[in-house]
Amino acid sequence: MDTSIDQQLASIKLKLQQLLKQYQLLQKENERLKKELEKSKNSFETKTEHLQQLQQKANLLQFGTADLDANEKAALAKRIDSYLKEIEQCITLLNP
Repeated sequence: MDTSIDQQLASIKLKLQQLLKQYQLLQKENERLKKELEKSKNSFETKTEHLQQLQQKANLLQFGTADLDANEKAALAKRIDSYLKEIEQCITLLNP
């Protein structure tokens, strides 16, 4: 009878040890994911600020392009659009 109880206790102890190991692994993964999320948030904020700055510059350039000819304006608009598309792609990649 004592051996049966000893076996049950040993089985419970083994299962408890396995659960503790699994819990520790999950805690480590949780911490890693939290750090990754924080890094992504920071990167997203940086990209958003950069996008706002570029949009402000684009607005300023639009006001300053009054004396450019049509070809120069088209080239400038094309370049600005490509920058904005690139930034939007970066932001899209950062969004979970």
